[in-house]
Amino acid sequence: MRTPPALTSVRRVLAAAGPVVVATYALAAPAAANGHVQAAGGTTYGLTSGRIGPTVVAVLALVGAVLGVLALTRRAGRSGALWALVLGLVGAALGVVFAVSADGGLGTGNGLGGAIVATVLGVLAVVLGGIGLARSRRTSPAPSRSVGARRSVAVDDQ
Repeated sequence: MRTPPALTSVRRVLAAAGPVVVATYALAAPAAANGHVQAAGGTTYGLTSGRIGPTVVAVLALVGAVLGVLALTRRAGRSGALWALVLGLVGAALGVVFAVSADGGLGTGNGLGGAIVATVLGVLAVVLGGIGLARSRRTSPAPSRSVGARRSVAVDDQ
């Protein structure tokens, strides 16, 4: 039995998304281990310069996840699924970059929490966008005319 092309597309997206996230965290772990850690009493409140970037990326990934859900409900269509994929990839990649470059743990004001949220939402948006894209391919309308059919044109003689 032959697997439908839309199903193999979803399998490819899911097969590629998992190892990419695992590989980036595996490669980022040694770099994150070399960062300087603040003292235990250094909790920061408010929007610091280290939190702005991950927050923006998390919002982009959230928009991608919402577009992915809308594409699954067929309200956003194929373009919504494509935007969900793009925003999800950007959110996941930049979330990992911000997580690696954060100089401390959670609550230090360096954006590690926002980076983790952006990465998770980005991966979610990629998965939802991939499934929505596969569904939009599967339900695209077939051409209504046959290939060899001719159109008849009525000519009015007056």
